[in-house]
Amino acid sequence: MSDYEIYLASGTLINSDHPDIVAFAKRVTEGSVSDQQRAIRIYFAIRDNWRYNPYNISLSANAMQASGILKRSEGHCLDKAILMIACLRAVGIPARLCLAKVKNHIAVERLVEAFGTDELVPHGYVDVYLNSQWIKATPAFNRQLCERLGVPPLDWDGEHDSMFQAFDKEGNNFMEYLEEYGHFKDVPMDTIESLMVSHYPDVFQRIEGNTATKRDFFQQSL
Repeated sequence: MSDYEIYLASGTLINSDHPDIVAFAKRVTEGSVSDQQRAIRIYFAIRDNWRYNPYNISLSANAMQASGILKRSEGHCLDKAILMIACLRAVGIPARLCLAKVKNHIAVERLVEAFGTDELVPHGYVDVYLNSQWIKATPAFNRQLCERLGVPPLDWDGEHDSMFQAFDKEGNNFMEYLEEYGHFKDVPMDTIESLMVSHYPDVFQRIEGNTATKRDFFQQSL
């Protein structure tokens, strides 16, 4: 098996063979004439039809299963990356999950209040295999949020990497990549938990019980 074919298979959480995922992906890509066009349509469908909310997070594996995310109306960057990967695999396009640390420079007051820092860990984005190469795509911020923050919506052409905007429309710093944690075939829950516990110690000190089974410990709305 080639190094990209393993990223076509359905996983436990990136369950691309789920009937609802397959139906949604086929509906969004209907009439497409190439994998590139299919991937672009999936990107925009997920970017704008799921409102970005970085505060409602769960360490429950079930909360990060693609077929469950599909039924919701909002999600954080990991949710939206997971859903995009599942939809891409459902139409035969290899894709994998990438994790990173990013620093937010705009509208950080609520982030600092909730997390104790303006750094988001782990940030999730997508690697897509198109035209014999891996291309990055970041469907996290929906158009309405970008317009509210004064940032151009992040587009993607299926040919070039689409990473968080470094600056807003006025030239102010917006998003900054600090660290990369690699790429994954399925959702690495142990890695995600370890990163969150190490980067948000104040948050987890406020949580009672076992962090690995705590459900929806942020329940705010952006």
